[in-house]
Order: sequence, then C-alpha cells, then structure tokens
Amino acid sequence: METESEPYVRLASLRQLHQVMAEVNKARSLADTLQAVADGVVQALGYELACVNLVRPDGDLVVAAFSGNQAAEALITGRVGSRESWDRRLAMGEQWGDLIFIPHTEGWILDDDDVPQWYTDGPAPRFEDEWHPSDRLFAPMYAPGPQRGDASGELIGVLSVDRPRNGRRPGAWGREALQMYAFQAAIAISNARLRSNMQRALVRLERDQQALRASEESFRQAFEYAPSGMAIAEMGGDQHGRILRTNDALCRLLGRPASAMRRYAFSDLVHPEDIGTLLRTSAEGGRAELRLGRRDGTYVWVSLRNSVVADAADGPRFLLTHVEDIEERKRRELQLAHRASHDSLTGLPNSAELRARLAARLCRRPQSPHAAAADVMDAAYGHPVTDSGGHTFDFSSGTDPYGAFDHHVHTVAPGDGPDDGAKGLAVLFCDLDGFKSINDRFGHNAGDAVLIEVARRLGGGVRDGDTVARLGGDEFVILADGLGRADAQDLAVRLRNEIVQPIRAEGRAVRVGASFGIGWAHCGMTADEVLKSADERMYVEKRSRPKQHRRAG
Repeated sequence: METESEPYVRLASLRQLHQVMAEVNKARSLADTLQAVADGVVQALGYELACVNLVRPDGDLVVAAFSGNQAAEALITGRVGSRESWDRRLAMGEQWGDLIFIPHTEGWILDDDDVPQWYTDGPAPRFEDEWHPSDRLFAPMYAPGPQRGDASGELIGVLSVDRPRNGRRPGAWGREALQMYAFQAAIAISNARLRSNMQRALVRLERDQQALRASEESFRQAFEYAPSGMAIAEMGGDQHGRILRTNDALCRLLGRPASAMRRYAFSDLVHPEDIGTLLRTSAEGGRAELRLGRRDGTYVWVSLRNSVVADAADGPRFLLTHVEDIEERKRRELQLAHRASHDSLTGLPNSAELRARLAARLCRRPQSPHAAAADVMDAAYGHPVTDSGGHTFDFSSGTDPYGAFDHHVHTVAPGDGPDDGAKGLAVLFCDLDGFKSINDRFGHNAGDAVLIEVARRLGGGVRDGDTVARLGGDEFVILADGLGRADAQDLAVRLRNEIVQPIRAEGRAVRVGASFGIGWAHCGMTADEVLKSADERMYVEKRSRPKQHRRAG
C-alpha cells in the first residue's frame, strides 16, 4: 500500500511546494520574501518550526524570519550569530547532500556558542529514525552560481528546521524536497535583494534628481536675479571664452541684449589694453579688474571673478563669471591718484610727479653723446666698457654697479658748441616776474587766476608728450624731449611771448613777465641735480634782463 501511494504523496508535495514557491516569488519586499520562505517550510515540507538566518553585510547571520511558534519567534527574531559559530556548525555533523544534520548526540557541544536557537522538550527516541528534540537540521542557501542550477555561489543564509510532523528524521524524498526548496528560496531571496537594492537606488536617484532640480532652480534664480552681472562662458577648444548665458544685470551694465551677448566672447568686449589680464584670468580662474565695452562704444571698469566649473571625467567645462561694476570706485581712485600727482589749482603735474617722470628717464650711469654708441656696442659684445670719466664696467661678468641697461636708451645732452643736430631732454625752468606785486595789490584770487591762465598758456605752447609742471608758487618746469639747443631757445621765447600777453584777473587786465632757464638732463644726474641746474640758469637769465622788462602791471 505504501508503494502504491508514494507517487501520489510526492505529487501532492510537489503541488504544495509549487504553490509555496509561487507565494514566495510574489512577495513585494525582502522582508515579505524572508517570511514567505519560513512559512513555506511549515506549510509544504512538514516541519513545525522554521527559521531563516540571513547573512548580513558584516558576515554575521541574523534571524530574519521565523514560523511555527510565536513565542519562539518573539524570543530569537533579530538576534545575531557570529559567522565563526555558523561556519563551525556547517562543517560538522552528517552531510545529507547539501543539508547538514547534527544529531543530539553531537549537538551538545554547540549549546554554548552564540547562534540563536530554541529548545524543545520531549522523550528520548524510541526507535532509530525518531526525531530527538535536540537534533538540528540546516539547509544552507547559496546565491546562484554562473551556471544554471549551480548552487556554489556565496552563502546568503541558512534555513533551520525542527520537529517534523511525522516525528521521524526525513527520508530521501524529504531531504531532496528541503534541498530543492533551499535552492529556490536562495534564488527568491537574491532576487528580492536585487529588487530591494534597485528600489532603494531608484529612491536615492529620485531624491538626488529632486535635489538636483532644486539646486538648478536655486542656481537659476540666483543667476538670473543677481544684482551684479553673471555670465557662463565656454572653456577650452575653439570656442574658448564664448558667452553662453548672461543675466539681466550684465546686459543692463553693457547695454546689450542677451541675444547679442551670445555672439561675443569676453575677448571681444574687453579693452585692448586689458586683453592679457583677461587671458590670464580665464586660464587660471581668479579675479581681475579690467574694462568691458558698452554698446555705445564707451568702456566700464569691472571686477571680473572667474570660477572654473570642472567635470571629474572630462576636465574643465566652462567658466562661471561674476562681473561687478567698479566704475565709481575706479573713478575715485583715479581722482585720488590725480590729486596726489597734480597741482590742485592748475591741474598740472606737481613737483613729485615731475621728479618721478624725470627720474624715469635717467639711470645712474653717466654717458656722453660721443661714447654712447661705442659703449652700447661694447656691452652687447660682452667687453669691459670705460666711460668718459674713466669708470670701467664689465657687463659680461654681471658686475655693473649701476644695474642692467639692456633695454635702456641713455639720455644725453647736446654739445656746448654750435648746434650740430644733437638732440636731448631739455628742462625749462620758468619763474614769473612781477607776480608778487599782483598778489599784494589785487589779492590772492587775482594771483590764482594768473597762475591758472599761465598754466593754460604753457600747456598750449608745447607739443603732445611734453610735460608742463608746477613746482609751487609761481615756478613752472617744462620737460621737452628731442630738442637741440636752438630748439630749446626758440621754445623759451615762444612761451615767454605767450605769458606776457594781458591776463584778465578779477575784472582787470594784468601782466606778468617770465624768466626761463634751460637745463639739460643726462644719465648720471639725479632729478634734483637737473632741476637745480635749470634753476641756476634761470636766475642767471633773470639777472641779465633789465628790470623794466620784468615789471608786472
């Protein structure tokens, strides 16, 4: 009778197993899958108790699901057993295919390890294959291997079963059924894990995308509504510096619509003198102050700050440029610089500025007009050079005590003889004659008006590039380069004739005269020495003129 009914029993068991696996695979979450696996052991395989021990990321195993006894479930669910203890259990006992059976005669040595377990009471077995309450049966679950049906992958968990309903140790069919169930359960758990990981990844991705969208919107609003100019420009390649996007503030600052801005690169808008500054800033990021062109052809001073926005894989991608209008600050700076270097009454360069311009033309090495060319040639070929004063300079050894003159054009004075065509830097020292009496008779306002008009006439009587400066009081100095001695004399006469013309001051016409002394600057002199020389010549000239020619009126 048992032989006739065995196929029916096996078919009924397969039907139950199929139904249970369908329920396992329908589970929507990893937790539901684990519980379905534990419940399936009790429902389809004829055991009263089943436990799913799941491998954690750290390697230890946690009791993730329990079925068959609520008290036992509450006692051990969530408890953890070390991987070391589990490896010891799976390495001992009897091998039933992929199953591990540890009989009660050997299991006592495991009572003190840290694997969570339950205890049941009952009588000792009465026959050989009767189940003992201390017997243990484990079904390891392995992740599917690369070949179909291969269960040699990584251990993902262990099924623990207890108390068969028929009271006997499982036979060949029961063992095969449990082994097949563990294999299918491992697949279901692996798939559930994948789904769970995918769901978490999708949740993270959606969260990241929401954060990215929020960040992009925040950036867009910060970019569009920033009170100062903002732009995004390409970086690298043929289109380096081409403007991709601008905000309203930058368009208003430059007087150009956004559609027109996209036709330009910053190099098209920057002042020609500032192009080097722009290129250095664009290549390295950082900050610079330069001028950008407006639509009306004027330029505005801006502070331009670049941030290089890079991609981890592709390198630099574009420049985020912040443009701040500093026109007013630059105007104040230029005004302060002008005030520091110019006379407040006449607007001419002051004494400090005059000395700075003069000193910029002079080096400490004395030169004569006849020795200059030969000295430069000797220096170029690395030979020692001796000047007219007997000083020797060895340029090839780097022992020149006055510094390097590789790019310096020496300033020389024309000879003292007849004008032979030599040109030099003439320094005309001008002192007004009769100016004190105007101050005394008509007041300082009249005197100031005279000084302002004299400054205007002097400025109008010289060439572009010449310098007219006020030393202080009624003293003026003119620096005129490229003049011979006769040219300098002619210039002094022309300027004197301009100055002696009547001047309207405080409602009346007054006159002042002017005395000029002509000095010559050359390398080897200091600025003060040049001015002193011209001043002395002026006093010689003043004393040589009749007093009536120096009268003011």
